[in-house]
Amino acid sequence: MADKFHNNIGYWCSQAVADQPESIAIFDLCQDSPREVSYAELDQRMNRFAAMIWQEGLRPGDRLAMVIGNRFEFVEVIFGAMRAGIVPVPLNTKLGAEALDYIIRDADCVAAVIDPDCNSFIEDVVERSSIKFRYSFAPSGPGWQHYEGALMAAPAEFDPPELDNDHPSFQPYTSGSTGRPKGVVLTHEGQLWWIRACQEYWPEGSDERTLAAVPLYHKNAMAGAIKPMLQCGGSVVLLPNFEPRRFLNVLSEYKCTQAGAVPAVFTLLLQEKDLIESLDFSALNSFSIGSAPVPGELMRAVKESFGVSVSESYGLTEGGPVMIGTPTDGRQVPVGSCGVAWPEGEIKLVDSDGKEVDDQGELWVRNPGVTPGYHNLPEVNAKRLRDGWLATGDLFRVDEDGFYFFLGRTDDMFNSGGENIYPKEVENLLIAHPAVQDVCVVPIEHSIKGHVPVAMVTAAQGQVTNEDELKQYCLTNGPAYAHPRRVLIADELPLNGAGKIDRQQVSTLLESEFAAADSGPTQEIS
Repeated sequence: MADKFHNNIGYWCSQAVADQPESIAIFDLCQDSPREVSYAELDQRMNRFAAMIWQEGLRPGDRLAMVIGNRFEFVEVIFGAMRAGIVPVPLNTKLGAEALDYIIRDADCVAAVIDPDCNSFIEDVVERSSIKFRYSFAPSGPGWQHYEGALMAAPAEFDPPELDNDHPSFQPYTSGSTGRPKGVVLTHEGQLWWIRACQEYWPEGSDERTLAAVPLYHKNAMAGAIKPMLQCGGSVVLLPNFEPRRFLNVLSEYKCTQAGAVPAVFTLLLQEKDLIESLDFSALNSFSIGSAPVPGELMRAVKESFGVSVSESYGLTEGGPVMIGTPTDGRQVPVGSCGVAWPEGEIKLVDSDGKEVDDQGELWVRNPGVTPGYHNLPEVNAKRLRDGWLATGDLFRVDEDGFYFFLGRTDDMFNSGGENIYPKEVENLLIAHPAVQDVCVVPIEHSIKGHVPVAMVTAAQGQVTNEDELKQYCLTNGPAYAHPRRVLIADELPLNGAGKIDRQQVSTLLESEFAAADSGPTQEIS
């Protein structure tokens, strides 16, 4: 690659383009007809997008809002913008009008590319904003350009500007579950470091094929599938969303060698035992689970059902993104651990007084991929970023062999009658019950103890249990102070746009359910 390409992540798959231009990069199953996109076509379309917005007058550092569902155009927009030094702002397609408006204004976006079919609010939000350059996959009024027409009218070649190593690559926004979404600035240099480290320490080959069904705006899909697969010349099979039976059928039909997703995805897959037993997964060699706490029981069940290796890792958007994972020396990761510290990155545990500790504390990380700062949030930067270290807000313990175990968020831990309770520990206890499929534990107020744990659970297929049985199970197998005082048995747990359990919504539902009375009838499930 030419010198001006070496520090631009928009060209991260250029070697694959040069080596195998006609190979399929993306199998897009998200639209009416399946679409196969070769490396050569993807590269050309990224060039066209860069040229298109450059001709409009956008320049390095300008922000571009993206509200696009799972379709191959997401990839060409986000990396095509980066080729021009433009900073894409990928938005959660499940957000409401208020949150979309806040992010677009906070980022000071000057252009937008939208798929109105994936969000009913975004067209009106953009029209009410000061955004001048507007592209839509299905424009319905004046002021909008048709995306495909404008793209194909742009030149197929693009001469990229020279960028500094620390130039912003893209600016995702965190979910904002504890407040307004925060813009995370990520640099070209840092993101390229992470891709290089993946290939150096856990190399992939061009014969690998992964299935992605979680949203592309989330790091689980981008860091777990798009970036590593297209860097090494592999391929990605892209689904519009997660539906268990279609996921399994596609995994088999397209002979995928691997797949990754959040724990909720695998919990639902395990309920389709008949399909798992009937399909051919001979090409499959591994699953990766991450982006949320992974119960040890789930890891064991997935491995047993599919007969492949299953790994867990830990990361967050602003932290690398991944900084704890599979050891490079082949050591077996203990159940319940998300692995060891990544090569070339630093991690440490810190207590509430800011002192480094050896066994348990808040995780701090430092590596080239850590964000240089949150957008427009100097107070947050002062609190969470110090000398290149990021205070993650996540609690861990580490064993004598260097394996890390996630305990929960620093703001998840609560005190009940003088005892500190970590929701994940109670969740791990409940998930070990054979009748429980999934669980979320949150605190609710208590007149004597301050707060007590309560739980929402879903039942495993074909299993029967009730609230009293689950409460007694926790009393028998765990500390009495941590047993859930109430258990609500539900058909499903609420999920957020990234497919993770929405703890805030669970908390709201349980507070509403249990606030009226201290006790209630036992609930049966089957």
